[in-house]
This record gives sequence, C-alpha cells and structure tokens, in this order.
Amino acid sequence: MISGPGRNSKIGIMDTAHHDAEILDQFTRQAEPFLRRHSSGKDALLELMFDCASPRPADSVLDVACGPGIISCFFARHVSHVTGLDAVPAMLERAAHLQTERGLPNIDWKLGQSTALPFPDASFDCAVTRFSFHHYLDPQLAMHEMKRVCRPGGTVLVADVIPRPEVQENFNRWEILRDPSHTRALTLAEFLSMGQAAGLELHRRENFSLAMDLEDLLKGSFPKPGDADRIRALFEDDIRTGRDELGVAARRENDVIRLTYPVAVLAWIKMH
Repeated sequence: MISGPGRNSKIGIMDTAHHDAEILDQFTRQAEPFLRRHSSGKDALLELMFDCASPRPADSVLDVACGPGIISCFFARHVSHVTGLDAVPAMLERAAHLQTERGLPNIDWKLGQSTALPFPDASFDCAVTRFSFHHYLDPQLAMHEMKRVCRPGGTVLVADVIPRPEVQENFNRWEILRDPSHTRALTLAEFLSMGQAAGLELHRRENFSLAMDLEDLLKGSFPKPGDADRIRALFEDDIRTGRDELGVAARRENDVIRLTYPVAVLAWIKMH
C-alpha cells in the first residue's frame, strides 16, 4: 500500500533508488498478506478514518498509497468517486480484483509516487492515507502534495503508527528489521508540526490501538534472513523486563506474543 519517497535535494540519488527498490520488493510480495491482515472482519480503524474524514456523498476522494484497495473500496460505497494511487503495480492489480469482487464501478487506479502526485491542484474533496508515512524519505513533501490536490475546504487525513518519543528509536529499529522499506515512524508531535508547516488546520485527532500476533505479523512480512529471529529475541527481552522499550506493549497471551501498535488518525482542513 506504500508509494515511494520524495526527491528532496538532501536525499542522495542512490539512497532514493535503494529505497524505491525496497518498496517495490516488499509490497509486491506483501499484496496478498497485507490484504488478508487488514480486511478480515470489521475494520474499526477504517470506520474511524471514515468518520474523521466525514466525506459527503458527492465528494471525490484520493486514496494515497492505496495498496490492495481496502480503503478505496470502503469509501467508494459512500462517495461519488475514489481514485487509488500506489507505486507498486502488484498492489494496484490486487486492488482492481477487490473492486471487481465488491462490484464498485466508481473507482479508478493510478500508478504514481505519493510525493509527486500526478494530479492537478484542487482535484479532490478529500485525500486520505493509511500506514504510508513511516515509509517516506520526505514525509513533509507527501503532506504538501496531499494538501495541493485537495480543494479549499477539503480534508487531508493520515492514519499511521505514532511511537512515544522515548521509544521512537527502538521502535524504528525493530520495524526496519521486520520490513526493510520502513524508514521512520513519526511521533504525534512531529505529525502535528508537519500539518502546521503545510498550512493545514487540524480538525480532529483520534487515537487507536491495533492489536496483533507477532507471528502473524512476521508471516505477512519479508525480513532479511535471520532478522525474524532477531525480532523474536527483542520481544522476548522486552517482555522479560516489562519496560516496553519497543513501544508496542509486548506481552505473552496463552503462549502467543502479542503487540499493540499505537495509531493516530489525524484530519486537517485545507482552508485556502
């Protein structure tokens, strides 16, 4: 579900090319596992996103880094039109299948980068994204692009993991082991600062707890050889000490390691 990084002058061409390759590799392989993980049963986070975005029936919505189409298909049942954008062809192919399965004619799909959205200014009433910002090399540029393509009065909505500042470094370290395309999860304060820097007005902020089994998470990821065992060891140590230094409330329930991602849903208004 992740689009590629920006082209900030501070970012080396080789770094960007390497990151693009990691994105393509990871999410080509993750298309099916990601869909299974995030579309089974009632999706309370998706419903919260929709509630925070509050789109009108006549609205057009852009789903940035749309992945296998989960968000696009949900919103399409309630709005006039949805465009899903992603940088990974395999994700868009799976999204088109999901669209067909659910009988939704009001969606189209676009291959492209989240930090260079291939749309004119003020093209959409709402721009949304889920679990994408921690993959960007230039998240501020992605925020500016979402604002740019929104009409005045429109909504920019981001849902993403938000580690506490004191565990942010550890959180990012183990997540990079799990998914090499992970760049850096931002804190709540960093997200709020980015929205302000983009000239957006915060409309609503909600917290969400996303509980998962560690082994299920690893099955749907593709860490490099040996890194899954390193992650398991980190979790075992975190559970033993009880310090929550990984930032996901690691615990053992019925001999299964569980974790809970802290997630924020942030909705801004583009005033002008």
